[in-house]
Amino acid sequence: MMDARKIGKLILELRKDKKLTQQEVADRLCISNKTVSKWECGLGCPDVSLWEDLAEVLGADLLELLRGELIRNRLDNGKISNIKFYICSTCRNILTSTGNSAISCCGRKLVPLEIKEQVDNHEVSKKFVDIDMYYQINHEMTKDHYISFAALVYEDRVLIIRMYPEQAAAFRIPISMEKGKLLIYCTKHGLQRVNTNGMFLQ
Repeated sequence: MMDARKIGKLILELRKDKKLTQQEVADRLCISNKTVSKWECGLGCPDVSLWEDLAEVLGADLLELLRGELIRNRLDNGKISNIKFYICSTCRNILTSTGNSAISCCGRKLVPLEIKEQVDNHEVSKKFVDIDMYYQINHEMTKDHYISFAALVYEDRVLIIRMYPEQAAAFRIPISMEKGKLLIYCTKHGLQRVNTNGMFLQ
């Protein structure tokens, strides 16, 4: 059962965070400002047809808005090198976080990918090409089985290289960026830590 008072308090908080007036919210939803005022006073909840648009106007997660409570994360004092990766199974979007975050996409809550040791038949080789380092992954690139991305993780940044089916499983980066921890994500075998020692092409 929805708690109208909690939801109203959250709507008020989110509206003020966005620096919107009740009238501006009402105009975007094609309703009266009295209706918005009623919600914020805890005297009723939005009609079911308005929830999705209201969440968009307020920049809120729909489920948290329905619950009337935001999940607040602890202050992130972690290193970029501890970055977590997420993949949406619906749209294949790649998302990241550096702390304990509630990550969702396409209406689904995502869990961080587990980093595994490198799987057999996912060999990576590299060679110098001009002033770049050229990486090549020995992997098929079909619509059902391919390398979706590679990531080089450093202490203060992360470089993500997106790859697509029916293209080469290869990428180039400047030699100056070659010292990062290399990860690859296979659509069937998951996220893998690549051992970069002794992988030079002859």
